[in-house]
Parts: sequence; C-alpha cells; structure tokens
Amino acid sequence: MILQHVIAALETFAPLSYQEEWDNSGLLIGSPDQEITGILISLDTTSEVVDEAIRNKCNLIVSHHPFLFHGIKKVTPAVPGYPLIRRMIQNNVSVYVMHTNLDNSPEGLNGFLARKIGLEKITLLAPKRGILKKLVVFCPTEHATKVRNALFEAGAGHIGEYDCCSYNVSGQGTFRASPKANPFVGKRNEIHFEEEIRIEVIYPSFIENHLVEALLRNHPYEEVAYDLYSLVNKFDRAGAGAVGFLPSPMEEIRFMQVIKPLFSMDSVRHSALLDKTIRKVAISTGTGAFLIPDAIRQGADAFLTGDLKYHTFQEALGRILLIEIGHFESESYMKELIHAFLNEKFPNFAVLISTSESNPVKYFKS
Repeated sequence: MILQHVIAALETFAPLSYQEEWDNSGLLIGSPDQEITGILISLDTTSEVVDEAIRNKCNLIVSHHPFLFHGIKKVTPAVPGYPLIRRMIQNNVSVYVMHTNLDNSPEGLNGFLARKIGLEKITLLAPKRGILKKLVVFCPTEHATKVRNALFEAGAGHIGEYDCCSYNVSGQGTFRASPKANPFVGKRNEIHFEEEIRIEVIYPSFIENHLVEALLRNHPYEEVAYDLYSLVNKFDRAGAGAVGFLPSPMEEIRFMQVIKPLFSMDSVRHSALLDKTIRKVAISTGTGAFLIPDAIRQGADAFLTGDLKYHTFQEALGRILLIEIGHFESESYMKELIHAFLNEKFPNFAVLISTSESNPVKYFKS
C-alpha cells in the first residue's frame, strides 16, 4: 500500500483544512509515494515510539501531537530533535500527524469521547468559521441542470440537514470570441448575447479543487466564468469540542465516579460543587479552557477538559462544574479511534497501537 492512499483516507475523516492556523498537522516526514509495510498509532512521536515502529516493521507513524511546530532551517546536531529526525530518515519511517483537524472533526476525538461517556444528541460545542466558501457560475439556461447536479454530486450545496441547496437567477450574458476562440455559441469577432442562469452554491473549502474540476468537465463553454468567495458563516460540520445530554440526570459526585475509570484516573480535580444534577455535558480534549464560555452559553451543567489553571477554577464558581481529566488521559483514546478507522478502511493491513507510551505527568503516591 502507498502512503498517499492512507493519507487520502485519513483526510476524508479529518480534513487538514479543519486544523487551526497555528497547528502543523499532515505529513511531517516521508514521501507520499512511499510503500507502507505497517502503521503504528501513537499520541506522540518520541524515541520510544520510533524504536517500537522500527521493531514492529511499521514504517508509518500516525500521531496526534506534532513533534515539529516551527520551521527548521538546518538539520544538524545543534537542532533540537535532530537524533530523532535522523533516526526516522535513516530507517525510512514516515510521520503523519492528526492534531486539531481531528479535534475539530465532528466524528473526531471530542465526539468519540462524548459517545464513550454515553452522551446523546451530540453536537459541536463551537462550530468553526472560515471553512465555508461560495461558488458562483454563469451557465447557458439549457445546460444549468447538468452543471448544477454536477456541483451537488461533487459535494456542494449542503446546509445543515439539507442538501442540493442553490440559488438561481436568470439573466443575460455577453461576450465576443476572438479569431482564435472556438465558441460554443455565437460567432468569432461578434458580440453575443446569451440567456444564462447564475448558479450559487456553498461548499467546504477542502473540496474546492474537486468541485472546480467537476464544474469545468460539465460546463459547455470553452472559457467558464465563475467566482469563488470566502465566507465567515459558521460551518456546522467542523468545530471545537462537543456537547450532549446524559440519558438521565446524575448527581455531581455520581457523574465523576462514572467518568473516573473511563480515563484511568486515581483522582478527579474539579471546581466547587453546585449541588445540582448533571444532564448537559460539554467536553474538549487537551487544553480546552478557551471553550468554557461556549459551554456556559449552551447551558452545559459540566465541562470536561484535559488541563485547567488555578484561576480558571475560580472564574467558574457558581456557573458550571469544571472537571479536569488530564491532558494525556483526555487524548489517549485517539489511538483507539484511528485504529478502528484504519482497520475498517484497510482490513488486511497491519495497524498497531503503540504500547511504549506512558503519561509524562507522574503522580506520587505514598
């Protein structure tokens, strides 16, 4: 199997356009045309994980955290991480990272944890902006149906629970073909008036190349007139965090007793109890304190995340129950999630979960 095939599958699940601007997800080391012998899934790319991959003849590591965040101008022993990079290149080990693009995918890590907890009616906590775009094309009236359907089939026109959404306006277009042109209608060197339909559809930016290719294949004109616009609308199919409802309300202490073993915690850090039942729960893996206002706005009774600061606990007093489940603990299910996905896509291929990783945060027990 070729690495590009694995990448294509992973990016249908968590498109790179879902990642945050500061992130560095995607292929960090390797060539897309590399033949893959085995895949190791990990939370981090550490020397122990690389050794484990080599030992198990896995030449692709799919990890959650990028081990490269900033640009590297030199690859010399003076560069942090040089021994690790050198070892991976020498052993032909590629690294593909799924970080905030996986966090922001509706079927990604936050949704997965929400289902683990048993939440129902799960939605995104903070839908993402900057993903949606609009395509506008001008098409001769008798060909509008064919072009419109091609755009729908390519993935455009989804709004919430509706598909095949478009707006259409009739008008008259003009053009004059040069002596070198081969016009579909009209004559060379003459201004032509054509009855046309202006078709508008919205689409997620990550399908843009595929969408434009479908447009050009199905439009009759030699030169297709179309516009692409960026939108600031929220995209309801990608965003940070998840929120949902417990099947039945739970007392606060009982709720923490339920989630404690799910994340292999010896103890649970939380804000002051509010003496009320928990029904609506918000969750964000990793460092998710920035989503607390969204959780409060959505009326969540409790918010679970990996890391919280002292003053954050203070600020939540009386408004919401905050529960810190640990950064490593909150994201460790990433391995189970991606393992299941890749096994379904490539059932006859070796996909392993790293066993060499452990929580870098240690707890002293007397």
